[in-house]
Amino acid sequence: MSGGYVVWLTGLPCSGKTTIARMLEERMKGNGVGVEVLDGDEVRRNLSPDLGFSREDREVHAKRVAFVSRLLSRNGVVAVVALISPYNAFRQHVRDTVTNFVEVYVSCPVEVCMERDVKGMYRKALAGEIKEFTGVDDPYEEPENPEIVIRSQEMSPTESVDAILSWLRENDLFNGTD
Repeated sequence: MSGGYVVWLTGLPCSGKTTIARMLEERMKGNGVGVEVLDGDEVRRNLSPDLGFSREDREVHAKRVAFVSRLLSRNGVVAVVALISPYNAFRQHVRDTVTNFVEVYVSCPVEVCMERDVKGMYRKALAGEIKEFTGVDDPYEEPENPEIVIRSQEMSPTESVDAILSWLRENDLFNGTD
């Protein structure tokens, strides 16, 4: 194992990023790996409560997450980030500034994400109650060259984690038995 790195899960709201991130964390910890999950919603509450959801605010928030993930990874911790991060230019910025950056695109049709939405965010966005909501009135730019693509409407969370761990093994970033 080569020390710390960043596994950055990007995708539409309710695509499965957090579920996959938490399961990945559990499996890695079970193999003795130092790992921290940086979930977009949790980090926003603690590091970015001053920000809204404009493109500029989203980029500031994401830069804060990238900074923390970079600190963790350079100190030998695996940072698993679950963040919508809807813009290609920003994800390229993270790729350019973080060593051992692994982009995981959690692909899921917006219709399936809407069905999974237990908080009713899509409904509120469609009704105009939430502005600049990714996938409704703010675009999500699909990643151009992610290392891993997870089709969460076709794969279970366990299959998704297995695919990520397999890629990490093949690229000498994870040598766990799980």
